[in-house]
Amino acid sequence: MPEAVQFDRYGGPEVLHLAAIPMPEPAEGEVVVEVRAAGINPGETGIRSGTLATRFPARFPSGQGSDLAGVVTAVGAGVTAFAVGEEVLGFSWTRSSHATHTAVPVSQLIHKPAALSWEVAGALYVVGATAFAAARAVEVKPGETVVVSAAAGGVGTVLVQLLRHLGARVVGIASDANAAWLAAHGATQVPYGDGLAQRLRDATRQDGIDAFIDLYGPQYVRLALELGVPKDRINTIIAFDLAEEVGVKAEGSVLASNAEVLTYMADLVAAGIIEVPIARVYPLAQVRQAFEDLDERHTRGKIVLVPQPV
Repeated sequence: MPEAVQFDRYGGPEVLHLAAIPMPEPAEGEVVVEVRAAGINPGETGIRSGTLATRFPARFPSGQGSDLAGVVTAVGAGVTAFAVGEEVLGFSWTRSSHATHTAVPVSQLIHKPAALSWEVAGALYVVGATAFAAARAVEVKPGETVVVSAAAGGVGTVLVQLLRHLGARVVGIASDANAAWLAAHGATQVPYGDGLAQRLRDATRQDGIDAFIDLYGPQYVRLALELGVPKDRINTIIAFDLAEEVGVKAEGSVLASNAEVLTYMADLVAAGIIEVPIARVYPLAQVRQAFEDLDERHTRGKIVLVPQPV
């Protein structure tokens, strides 16, 4: 019997549960995917808790999840790009990927490169699209210096590597525990906490700061302004209200949610240019524990649910 993670009210991870669902049927232009791996993301915490209810309201009972990778088990009318048995990765916009099976429009899928593990493929969409959109938003150029907050998180680890691939110098705000990882990937780590503004000035004294990408919260948007970064070179993926108030950019995954971007990012990962660190893997039945882990905000890379044995 197919199963899906659902919640019937806003709240913490305790509101999540597995529910039996009918086997999805593909509509025209859709395929059914047997999910092999599905990443989890902070945005899902915000939707489930109700903190994002104004922008992203839930209809109960609500499913959740956007990242996915799996095997096509059925195809709808008009589908020619994918066949039963093919391995795919992509995304759901109906909050349905944290499940054993889900129906997905073919425009939201690509063929999974053989070099990608299920866990990496199932974790790629949100971090890949968000990193691409954020880098594009600040119009990074080779040789420029870009500061990234939460540089060792799920999006941060991918963004740091993408910026380096694009030729930027990267200064990553992260804990000292992540200094070695960032250095190994070509970035300079600066620890967060009191005195951060001065530490960033010291770290960028020679070249200055050309752009600032915030992946954590409004305090870093304010910090970027304090440091004199031009407003059109500041992008946040989370502090939407403040971005509108002060006139900085707030571009994220929605603006890069297409097969072209997903293919570009998957090819970079398959070629070994970008690594997607997998922090932990949980079976679908342990979804509450997975989100408790995520909510601590101290994991490097992605946490992934595995609905089916891999």
